[in-house]
Amino acid sequence: MKIYRTEKGIVIEKDNKFYLLENRDWNTYINDDRLAAKIEADLRGASLVSDTGTILAPLDKQELWACGVTYLRSKLGRQEESKDAGGGDFYARVYEAERPEVFFKATAHRVSDPGKPVRIRKDSGWDVPEPELTLVVTSSGKIVGYTIGNDMSSRSIEGENPLYLPQAKTYDGCASVGPCIRVTEEPLSADTSIHLEIRREDHTVFQSSIAISQMKRTPEELVSFVFRECSFPYGCFIMTGTGIVPDHEFTLKSGDQILITIDGIGTLANPVQ
Repeated sequence: MKIYRTEKGIVIEKDNKFYLLENRDWNTYINDDRLAAKIEADLRGASLVSDTGTILAPLDKQELWACGVTYLRSKLGRQEESKDAGGGDFYARVYEAERPEVFFKATAHRVSDPGKPVRIRKDSGWDVPEPELTLVVTSSGKIVGYTIGNDMSSRSIEGENPLYLPQAKTYDGCASVGPCIRVTEEPLSADTSIHLEIRREDHTVFQSSIAISQMKRTPEELVSFVFRECSFPYGCFIMTGTGIVPDHEFTLKSGDQILITIDGIGTLANPVQ
């Protein structure tokens, strides 16, 4: 099943049909350890609809957190961008360490809806999207669903000094999440793949894929570290890191179109501003 936050309310997709739940609060609705069972029960009284209305990001009062250096390609990319600043060894160490890299990414007002522009910083000269499997976690720390995340990043700022990570990662339009939450009580299959395509003037200028089996850490491990000393009254979303890093010659440009597809979830598309 998939669940959407839309301008009309909560929309459930099952067997290629869409159902509208009215008069439900999104934030309390998804913050439920038994979300899958609740949706199944609510389907019996939901209205079948042909038009879902505008789809919004599934993140509202939740915080968006992110994890880094969880794939080997990410480690190598971070070492490459920071080698002149003396930070390359940091990423090799965190890749092997017990404690992962976790950081606060954004609140909802800095997250773009599906189809809306994400931004590259005006003071950055080397920018990339980071396509990431994103966990939907309740306030108790249970993973109840999965969505797609685009962790926009300034490689030039982060590469200048690893201490500049917050500036490289957090700014207006620094992320997009959606278009839906795949709600399931079962973990995603290890062969689930993440696909990234970047289009420029109707031409594909970058394309790559990776399976989530290449992730060094488990989703449960990442959740445990995010929740160690933080509480989330409405739950939270956790980006699990990227295994797709374009070569150092590539940078995003205004007008590019970013398409991130994850098997079983869908496609998150955003233009670049």
